Amino acid sequence: MRRCRVGLIGAGGVAQRHARVLSGFDDVELVGVTDVVPEAARALADTYRTVACPGVEEVLAAGPDAVYVCVPPFAHGPAEEAVVAAGLPLFVEKPVAVDLATAERIAALVAERGLLTAVGHHWRYLPIVEQARDLLDGRPVRMVAGSWLDKVPPVAWWSRRDRSGGPVVEQAAHVLDLIRVLVGEATEVTAYGDGSPPPVDGADIDSVTTAALRFAGGAVGTLSAACVLGWKHRAGLEILADGMALSLTEEGMTVCDADGERSYPADPDAARVAVDRAFVDAVRGIGDDVRVPYAEALGTHRLALALADSARTGRSVRPADRGAPSTVGVTVDA
Repeated sequence: MRRCRVGLIGAGGVAQRHARVLSGFDDVELVGVTDVVPEAARALADTYRTVACPGVEEVLAAGPDAVYVCVPPFAHGPAEEAVVAAGLPLFVEKPVAVDLATAERIAALVAERGLLTAVGHHWRYLPIVEQARDLLDGRPVRMVAGSWLDKVPPVAWWSRRDRSGGPVVEQAAHVLDLIRVLVGEATEVTAYGDGSPPPVDGADIDSVTTAALRFAGGAVGTLSAACVLGWKHRAGLEILADGMALSLTEEGMTVCDADGERSYPADPDAARVAVDRAFVDAVRGIGDDVRVPYAEALGTHRLALALADSARTGRSVRPADRGAPSTVGVTVDA
């Protein structure tokens, strides 16, 4: 394959970012884009000299080698099913759904067909994540504190629970994903929401959520999520291990240990490029660095939904009770 022909389903902000990155690759050609808002599809198509398609079927008919699904959480499902039925490699933006049933169904279909997939957890492509793993190797993690303290994004669906899943599912998924990488799987979570939506028309999500987590390896932790600010205040995590403290965000990592304090910068834009580059290389058969296939992303989605369910019901939730923990290469139970 000399060039990778890519179709886009969705033309919102995230799709625009992927289109910008992909159009910068010499070995990629955008062959079509569709969106429920035709004007958005036409604008994106005009920007990158491709074709605006009336629907998913037309994108698939354009002959792509792979398809990106970049739709809001509530819209996941039908597009992925169509791509899987066509037997094409699939890139899905997070979160992979607004519920668990949809994500489990897509995971089962993907596993049945043995398709190449990737999910847009680009934080995993930050070099500091691998540095953190190396630093923590052999040191028991005792505690982790994750946070995503931000604003309400300017899209109408985001403040609706049945549309976005709320801040824990839609925003804090990046932090939860890194917690799984660096700390391990959570065995039990207890979360509380304030029951008060942000001052946005039609909002029914919690403005703030806090949660306690217990992990299989013995560590304990917390997650805090908020959408009451006018800016992105903090998104990242702090880890305490024996003799070491790590603070990690998209912008960098600070390490404190017996040798003192030192910092390592990070480039989130480079990570956003890397996640696309890895997927394209895998589709072309010249690389094998997809770090979050669909089955692995399902593990993070399951954890996020466990937190959201606990906050909604007031009861502790065991993520494993919602399905077997998902890891790379493990078949997901439907």
